[in-house]
Parts: sequence; structure tokens; C-alpha cells
Amino acid sequence: MKRITFLICVLFLNLTNVNAQGAIYFPPLAGDSWETISLSELGWCEDEIPPLYEYLDDQNTKAFLVLKDGKIVLEKYFDTFTKDSLWYWASAGKGLTAFLTGIAQQEALLSITDTTSTYLGEGWTSCTPEQEEKITILNQITMTTGLDEEFEAYCTDPECLIFKADVNERWAYHNSPYTLMDEVISSATGLSMNLYLNSRVKSRTGMDGVYVPVDDNNVFFSTPRSMARFGLLMLNRGQWDLTDVLTDEVYFDAMVSTSQSLNEAYGYLWWLNGKESYMLPQTEMVFDGPLIEAAPDDMFAAIGKNGQYLNVVPSENLIVIRMGQAPTGLESLVPTVFNNTIWEYLNEIMCGVAGVEDLVSTDIKLYPNPVSDLLSFENNDFHFYEIYDVHGRVVLTGELTVGINEINVSELQNEMYLFNLRDKEGNTKMLKFVK
Repeated sequence: MKRITFLICVLFLNLTNVNAQGAIYFPPLAGDSWETISLSELGWCEDEIPPLYEYLDDQNTKAFLVLKDGKIVLEKYFDTFTKDSLWYWASAGKGLTAFLTGIAQQEALLSITDTTSTYLGEGWTSCTPEQEEKITILNQITMTTGLDEEFEAYCTDPECLIFKADVNERWAYHNSPYTLMDEVISSATGLSMNLYLNSRVKSRTGMDGVYVPVDDNNVFFSTPRSMARFGLLMLNRGQWDLTDVLTDEVYFDAMVSTSQSLNEAYGYLWWLNGKESYMLPQTEMVFDGPLIEAAPDDMFAAIGKNGQYLNVVPSENLIVIRMGQAPTGLESLVPTVFNNTIWEYLNEIMCGVAGVEDLVSTDIKLYPNPVSDLLSFENNDFHFYEIYDVHGRVVLTGELTVGINEINVSELQNEMYLFNLRDKEGNTKMLKFVK
């Protein structure tokens, strides 16, 4: 019913709002000029903005932008941060790496089906030659290398890259093989990541930013508006206004589609919403439902540690960006709960158009959320519960009664948890809460 409600809302928006699905605006390549569009033009609720900004401020946000049809709807900076300040993308930069990989393949400098050893040389892992030869670029960008992510997860030296399973047998969020994509691209193109990005993307889009070595990683830093420019490039399927950047439509579609059978919510280094299930870093559990429940189903996202988000929604020509420090109690490699809460606030802002608040309704509400001691909810259908931590470990179980239930979670650590409800027939409902 929730998804049907959302589709009805989308249809209503398209029929009643002349701005819905308009032509995409692209800002000039140079200068600060960028067109805006008012909330009144969109029919959004301006009085719902202060609660969102207060929440973002409380959660250590530096920058927040919302674009509709390429034009800026919301742009807010916190503390001393400005539109000209630089911030790190963390793993949101994976989306940029996937894009550059597509350009390199487009130029016939590599193929994603190539063995990684072609570009890194033999012995780049501690695997046997037979095991290593099976690892391809495609495995690197889909997190299916089979290398052990629990052993020195960021180290890229051969002794840190050890065999755990055959390729394509496990999906595991592993930063080391991803980081080595920089060397793969540089080896294939003959250019550093910065030079290749400058010549193929930044010069054609007006993006700023630079890759900076940080420990074992190569981290991209830019202004928030630069992330917005990349979002526009993704929204327009690899084309900047009339300039072609990534023209390989087959690759682009694969990049933002389910890339393997293990984790439906993962493409080529991009996270995908609206799938029937998803996996998260640091656990082998498969969770039912969409990755970001409050967001539109067709959203794809570049997500980085501590809440670096580039959310792209093609059906609504929307781009949502958040940069900042870790939200309180939600430090995570891929903080989906925080992203979901932001979308709940955004749905309130957009609800004046078509009642989109129904999208996040549910028949069971956990409260308070975040919680400190007692987690409460009203139950009529379920008989048992399990609480999982971010590593997929069961930390609490119990039986449920009809009516108001209260569960003492005071002994749990401050982090995100998954709350699974079950009835006697095995039907389940998965909710999330923060301690």
C-alpha cells in the first residue's frame, strides 16, 4: 500500500505541477551563477524547512542542498562552512570512480571483464595465482572479489589481500579492492586519477575538487556545489547539457542497476533503492525491503562514511546532497538510517503538493527513536522479536504481547539497530531504531 501511495503521488505531481520533470538546467562552467527555484513555485511547504535545518544542525551537518530540474531549491551551510569550503566525499567517491571506469572502457583503455592482474601485475594479492587470475575489474566494482574484508580492510599491500571465497560467491563491502581501482585506472590510462578526472569530467562540467592521499585511501575533496554538478551529470545519464561525457549507455544502465545476485541494492559502486532486499557493510545478513524506505524507489545514491550523500532521483529530477561530520550516535560506513530520516523531513516539506507523507507511514511505530532506555510500540500481530546490531549479531530476543510493549535497551551500545518482528507463521517485519 505504501508503494502504491507513492506512485499515486508521483502521478498527481506530474499532472498538477508544471515544474515536474522539466528540462534539466545546467549552470555555467565558470563562476557562481546558479539558477534557483522557489518553494512556492513547486508548491512545497516552506514552514516545514526550519525543523529540517534544526535537525541537520544538531547532526553535525556542514552543507545541505536540494536541486529540482537542476535548479537550487534548498542550500544551507552551517557554522563557518560556506559554498566555497572543501569537504571529503569518503565512500561517496566510489560513484565517481565507477563513472571514470566507464569512461576508460568507453575509450577502449580497459574492459571491466579484464583480469585485475592485467593492470596491477601478478602477485597483487596473497592468493594463489589461480585464485588471483579469476578476480576482474567487475569484481572490484561490485564487491565480489572474495578477498577477506575483515583482515586489514583498508590496506592494499599484497599481504593484506587474502583469499576468503571464490569470486562472485560473497558480497562484502571491502575498501581495499575498491581503492586499488585508482591504480587500475591510472595503469590503463597512463594518467593519475586527478589528471584523468580533470581532462574527462571536470573540464566538461565545471567541477572542482582533488584526490588527496589519506592513509591507504585516495579521498576526493570538493565543494558541495561540485558534488551537485556531478549529481546533475548522473541525472542526465552522463551528458552535461549538450556535451557528451559518458556515452556508453549500456555501462551507465548497468552501473545503476543490480550488478550481482547477492546484494540487490548494489550496482557498480552505487547504492540502489527500491529493491526487495539489501545488504550492508560488516554483515552477511540480507534484509528485506528497500535500502532507504522514505525515499523514492528509483533513487540511486553515492554514500560515504559519516553521512556524505549524493542522492539522485530520476523520476523527480531531484538531487539531495549532505556533507558533514558523523551524526550523533550514527557512525557507520554506510549510514542509511540518517539518510532515511532526512528523506522523512523532505517528504514533510513536499507534502503540500500531494500528501507524500503517506510514503513513510507504517502500522507500527517505535518510540522514542532515538531511544535511551525503554523502546515502546503497540503490537497486534506479532509474537516474537529479535534485535540485531550493525554486524548482524542478535543482541536481544523475546516474546511479545498484544497491546503496548516496552523493551529495555539501556544496556545496548549507542548505534543503529534492526528490530525484527515475527509471528507464529514466520511472517516478519523489519524496523530500525537508534540508541
